[in-house]
Amino acid sequence: MSDRKVWHELLPELPIDPARPIVDAHHHLWHAEEGPHPGPAYLHQQLLEDIAGRNVIGSVYVESGVGYRSDGPEELRAVGETEFAAAQAVIAARTKSPIVGIIAGADLRLRDRLDAVLDAHMAAGAGLFRGIRQRHDRSGPAYSPLADPSVGPAMAALVRHECTFDAIAPFNRLGDVAQFARNAPGAQIVLQHLGLPLVSGAFGPRDEVLAVWRDGIGRVAECPNVNCKLGGIGMDSQFGMGWSSRALPPTSDEVAAWWHDIICFCIDTFGPERCMFESNFPVDGEGLGYGVMWNAFVKIAARYSESERDDLFAGTAIRTYRLQCRRP
Repeated sequence: MSDRKVWHELLPELPIDPARPIVDAHHHLWHAEEGPHPGPAYLHQQLLEDIAGRNVIGSVYVESGVGYRSDGPEELRAVGETEFAAAQAVIAARTKSPIVGIIAGADLRLRDRLDAVLDAHMAAGAGLFRGIRQRHDRSGPAYSPLADPSVGPAMAALVRHECTFDAIAPFNRLGDVAQFARNAPGAQIVLQHLGLPLVSGAFGPRDEVLAVWRDGIGRVAECPNVNCKLGGIGMDSQFGMGWSSRALPPTSDEVAAWWHDIICFCIDTFGPERCMFESNFPVDGEGLGYGVMWNAFVKIAARYSESERDDLFAGTAIRTYRLQCRRP
């Protein structure tokens, strides 16, 4: 990602509203050649370099598929990632932008055995473990927990442990998210990356994709136990902005213009009190810089009240994940 950072710095921007408290609700870290996007290391020090100039009062580490234990029971190997994230959090605690929450990996098909796995994550997380996500590729492309009616016992375990479930699903599977949420009304579910409105053209005409996506977002928003992350928007391979192949990166005006309507649709449908901004860095560094992203979020959120902006930039993440942040 270091080459991307050089590219980001070709068109630097001063922070807009630099004093605003931000909780980055979703980022990743990994050692060199370890992550899902092989390349240089991206650890908390690299995140701090990207944050520079922003008042990020805390961040949430989200499952990256790294640090897994190489031995022991298969179902406990993912606890190694929580250990890795907790070690990074020790380093981050000495900075102005601590890691205040950890979302790790676990398999909902463990059902009534998930209690023991969650206990292990909680012990490894040093008070920071807050929940899990299970990506489709963790168990093979044909499996999605969202479409599995037998995961009820596992969701009950999450509720007992006060853990969230971060759900990832593309625009044409949002109906599964809604049904999943209705089947687990006591669980706190977080929809990631705007519900993935994949408008690159590879998934059909943009207007048709967005029509399906809006319908799905509406159905998910009817479930009061689902909140929505606003981000994950820098991946050209999925969203087709074309920014990553340009000589110069996009400005925040360009980013805000491209994503304004989609982000505001989510905010207006869920309500600001159920939405939170996320960076999805370093993955979203493919298409834009960290500072440009947050400047774009500030511009997009300008139409909302001060209390609503506080929810979008910090408050919703703090409530959803029960975070302990040092707020000014």
